[in-house]
Amino acid sequence: MSTPSAPRSQRHPSPTGRSGAVSKRPATATARTAGTAAVEPALDVRDRILDTASRLFYGRGVRAVGVDLVVLEAAVAKTSLYRYFPTKDDLIVAFLEREDLEFWAQWDGVALRFPDDPAGELDAHMLWIGERLARSNYRGCPQINVAAEFAEQDHPARQVSQRHMQALRGRLLDIANRLNVPRPKQLAAQLAVLVNGAFVSSGLLSPEEATGVLRGALKALLAGARADA
Repeated sequence: MSTPSAPRSQRHPSPTGRSGAVSKRPATATARTAGTAAVEPALDVRDRILDTASRLFYGRGVRAVGVDLVVLEAAVAKTSLYRYFPTKDDLIVAFLEREDLEFWAQWDGVALRFPDDPAGELDAHMLWIGERLARSNYRGCPQINVAAEFAEQDHPARQVSQRHMQALRGRLLDIANRLNVPRPKQLAAQLAVLVNGAFVSSGLLSPEEATGVLRGALKALLAGARADA
């Protein structure tokens, strides 16, 4: 555990580019001295474990990261990790659920600016998604990445990922309905493929072209959807 004099966590960008607390405490033997749990707030310990696991999971892949590495880099005792996350699967789910909340907070913040302009909202979404793809530390959507690591359909982490994808499709369908196009479900499906395709194709796009490609594809999809009228 960390010593009482260790500094508080500061706010830093999360591995996926959204805001999140990332601990700056060193993983030293002193930091793991037994008996210090009582002097550190429980939420600080839990957040530090989750922050560390999130960074490692996103950067290296879920299967490549064991709980021993999380314990080492978070500077906590293994008993502390299991107190808050009884299994590694629980830790993976917590990582994905927090990413999910932060993603939709970003989405909703954009949507609020376009209450009566669905086309403008879509274009704004393509803009911030394109900017995310251009980040140097971006390595794809965590939901898609984790789903790809687990073939089991009933794995809890895969279920979180599936709910995320369903929510994306639902939000895009809502926008498509507001556009009053003849086939809103078809447009929503096309938009979902565009967004998810962008997330898994970031390596194919240079930082300078990602936003332009997304907005150009959106323009073509909207033109095609309206032409069906």
